[in-house]
Amino acid sequence: MYLTGVGPKRAEILRKEANIVSFEDLLYYFPYKYVDRSRFYTVSEIDGSMPYIQLKGRIVFFDMMGEGRTRRLIGKFTDGTGTIDLVWFKGIKFITDKYKTGQDYIVFGKPAEFARAYNIAHPEIDPVENVAQVANGLVPFYNTTEKMKKAFLNSRAIQNMQFTLLTNLDWHIPETLPPHVLAGLNMIPVSEAMKNIHFPESAEKLRQAQLRLKFDELFYLQLNILRTVMLRRNKLKGIVFPVVGDVFNTFYKKYLPFELTNAQKRVIREMRQDMRSGRQMNRLLQGDVGSGKTLVALMAMLLAIDNGHQACMMAPTEILANQHFVTIKEFLKDMNVRVELLTGSTTQKKRDILLPDLAAGKIDILAGTHALIEDNVAFKSLGLAVIDEQHRFGVAQRSKLWVKNKILTHVLIMTATPIPRTLAMTLYGDLDVSVIDELPPGRKPVMTVHRYDTKRAEVFEFLRSEIRKGRQVYVVYPLIEESEKLDYKNLEEGFETFKKVFPEYKICMVHGKMKTREKEAGMQQFVSGEAHILVATTVIEVGVNVPNASVMVIESAERFGLSQLHQLRGRVGRGAEQSYCILISSFKLSNETRKRLEKMVETNNGFEIAEADLKLRGAGDLEGTLQSGDGLSLKIANIASDGQILQLARDVAQNILNEDPNLETPENKLLQSRLTALFRRKINWGLIS
Repeated sequence: MYLTGVGPKRAEILRKEANIVSFEDLLYYFPYKYVDRSRFYTVSEIDGSMPYIQLKGRIVFFDMMGEGRTRRLIGKFTDGTGTIDLVWFKGIKFITDKYKTGQDYIVFGKPAEFARAYNIAHPEIDPVENVAQVANGLVPFYNTTEKMKKAFLNSRAIQNMQFTLLTNLDWHIPETLPPHVLAGLNMIPVSEAMKNIHFPESAEKLRQAQLRLKFDELFYLQLNILRTVMLRRNKLKGIVFPVVGDVFNTFYKKYLPFELTNAQKRVIREMRQDMRSGRQMNRLLQGDVGSGKTLVALMAMLLAIDNGHQACMMAPTEILANQHFVTIKEFLKDMNVRVELLTGSTTQKKRDILLPDLAAGKIDILAGTHALIEDNVAFKSLGLAVIDEQHRFGVAQRSKLWVKNKILTHVLIMTATPIPRTLAMTLYGDLDVSVIDELPPGRKPVMTVHRYDTKRAEVFEFLRSEIRKGRQVYVVYPLIEESEKLDYKNLEEGFETFKKVFPEYKICMVHGKMKTREKEAGMQQFVSGEAHILVATTVIEVGVNVPNASVMVIESAERFGLSQLHQLRGRVGRGAEQSYCILISSFKLSNETRKRLEKMVETNNGFEIAEADLKLRGAGDLEGTLQSGDGLSLKIANIASDGQILQLARDVAQNILNEDPNLETPENKLLQSRLTALFRRKINWGLIS
């Protein structure tokens, strides 16, 4: 607030709206784009394709138009080649006091067409004598909110604040990288980068500034992650599982339902290596829907039992926890291994038996939901914790599991959401990663087609032919919080439509607003084969396994992200029959949406889809991946497009730590202090997640 032009009121708005509290926060509030203002246009040149233009001329007169909410100020502007209206809807008195008719000005803004004429709303206006200051090439644009604009904190105001701050600092910022790192990379100093990111001297200087600041950001992120990994490996001891015993061997030799794929065998070897090393296993297991992750996790749990410990599997929803429980029970039905389930719905009577048995070590495997992390749930010796779809749990919640043991429990995190390599290196850079990249033999790829909603009759006919063959059908409707009421209305209308079109078949409905019992009953009708069509919201996105269901219809497919579409498609194709996924959308689609649907039709490969999703939507949106403690608050780097810089940053960080693990040498002192400053406000979740 002590910066000239800010003050207490504006400082409070900057804090609330843009999280800018200090001078450093302001410096690191980077422009989101640049517009070239080196060129002047004439009014006669204006057409509808220009994003921004700069004109030189004079305001001939001002005129007030409309009343109440439609009241606006019009300034008639001319440069001799024609006239254009300048329009203001607010700040009218300020404009008429500040700008005079008959004087020359430079006008800058975005032309819009209205009633066959062009106008510019809320243009930037500067006296013509300021030409050297404003019309000098690349001009930065900063993100602002409505509340910021109301306090006159628009992009131009932020630019002025940056200029004031950098002038006060004499255009010098303390260096953030030691000389030996800078020299090896041939990058510009941070002062030069900061100057050119806010006030670019040229397009080339801007490119150099962006490279330097992106590297800085990704380098410290990777240095922190890799140092955490080293700390964990050197300091944190895990339970040792020295033997592969009777339980594992009996299951493998007698009860394994099918031959393991090479990918599954590889992952089991990787886990076995971790669990006998004396270090805590912290492994992320990635694999497409249906690739056999649960079986691999079960075999790791059997190793825990062989070594005298218990295991648990935590899932984000009751449906999924139940599914795991049933699957594991089915796998182990002929073996003397006790498997139990604990969720929010478990009765007190059942808990009174279950909890003492768990504490006494009489239960080998416990499947469940968040209920597993309640304080009164005590294991005799928890050797392995498996967490499914972990992005749905907060980090603090997950960490409660590991403190249930004196020696650190081994951790296996499973996800059916393939994570792009760059995102995995950043979000899960402190975990060892295993990938199951093979589907079990006999699985046919799901055929995916895109149909516009005008072709619905043909889709219905196809569904009827599949049901006649004895198959079942999922129909999924979107559920987006902002339009929840409308979505539920669509779901219910869809349910009624299907009942009318298919009177001869049984149709059930499942959605999140139902009571758990109703939901389970609806699901059960479908799982048992009693119902032919299940109309649902995305509650069936994970964990529902109905091998007989061969068609997935996704209504309003344009409203889903790529990863979510892929997850939903994974609900079918679980049996030996050919399965289908039908994406239904309206005809009006944005370019990005069209690309998304084309990608779904083109490939079944989850990793390709994840990479495309990252490029289309950016890291921040990827279906809630970023949760408490996991956040990637990147200010300039972009995980989707800066993969090469990320890899370079990781390699440089790894080389430094290989030579100086504790960053103690004089040349690395700067790295140590900068790392401490950057991450001082954050709990080191890496040690517990």
